[in-house]
Amino acid sequence: MQDFRKLKVWQKAHAATLSVYIATEKFPAGERYGLTSQMRRAASSIAANIAEGCGRSSDADFGRFLYHAMGSASELEYFLLLARDLKFLDKMPHEQITADTQEIKRMLTSLIAKLTADG
Repeated sequence: MQDFRKLKVWQKAHAATLSVYIATEKFPAGERYGLTSQMRRAASSIAANIAEGCGRSSDADFGRFLYHAMGSASELEYFLLLARDLKFLDKMPHEQITADTQEIKRMLTSLIAKLTADG
């Protein structure tokens, strides 16, 4: 078991979640239970799955949670595109959060590969 707060990928995922919360504050009120909620849930799920995986007793269990985090990151990427295309999200926050999400996915891929190589 390790402290998830020390993992750079968790730190990056947490920062991205904070960015998503800030960006979605300006979404239309009618989207509160729609896209706003979905984006926030997907973003927070990345960091939450990393944290939960760290609390597991084996690398295999940890790896499964990292795959869940990867799925949530892909889901967030889609919601970012949708928000941009619906004109809810300006170009700059869209590009920054998308770039952060893609970096998180690369970091997750590397961590999964390391777990597989070590196991």
